[in-house]
Amino acid sequence: MHPMLTTAIKAARRAASIINRASLDLDALSVQSKQHNDFVSEVDRAAEATIIETLLDAYPQHAILAEESGHTGQSEYQWIIDPLDGTTNFLHGFPQYAVSIALAHNGQLDQAVVYDPTRNELFVASRGKGAYLNDRRIRVSKRARLAEALVGTGFPFRDFSHLDPYMAMLRDMLQKTAGVRRPGSAALDLAAVAAGRLDGFWEIGLSKWDIAAGCLLIQESGGLVGDFEGNDSYIDTGNIVAGNPKVFAQILHALTPHLTPALRS
Repeated sequence: MHPMLTTAIKAARRAASIINRASLDLDALSVQSKQHNDFVSEVDRAAEATIIETLLDAYPQHAILAEESGHTGQSEYQWIIDPLDGTTNFLHGFPQYAVSIALAHNGQLDQAVVYDPTRNELFVASRGKGAYLNDRRIRVSKRARLAEALVGTGFPFRDFSHLDPYMAMLRDMLQKTAGVRRPGSAALDLAAVAAGRLDGFWEIGLSKWDIAAGCLLIQESGGLVGDFEGNDSYIDTGNIVAGNPKVFAQILHALTPHLTPALRS
């Protein structure tokens, strides 16, 4: 295992310990609203601080991009961190949230960890080395038809400027698939695509820390990731489609009629 991946796993497990302890007494947590429907708790901040401390202890020259503390440092290596993806789920005791840590080298995703503390499921990937769940190699599903596919998504919850095209997308996807799911953690949704639990996924306007690790997991498990036109701007725009190669193409085709100029790459 790559030493940088080993360090990321250590950081994720330390953050998960904080999250698990806090989950035993949610009513005692201090919670603030960053903006409409976007919450941050003392757990998010403590988990992020632990992750950053662990990473920089091992690699003090590396740069950081983290959800709560933003961007620090300049380096060819940048850690991309979401300490608690699915905070709203966590605050309600809904067990669908994760720690997400990715490492980019010269702008290219190189290492990935998504850790689900409620199920003790550790998803990891190194570029060119495949993706794994608890030491077992994972691959995207083999379903070939969108009509048989189970597809994940994320509802708009913060920015509703794209609500109308999103609802049109959802309407069509509900009719063209075997089912649509919205569990509430993009990192885990993408990990589910990598593991073949979901056949595809799409969402509008995610942040880099939501998707970086999950995207590498999918790519290393044989899947495809792109923006709504199948291009590679998804990391910057947060407009993302993912899936096994056959379902990916069919999702793009289904979404295309509903793309506004703002949603095109």
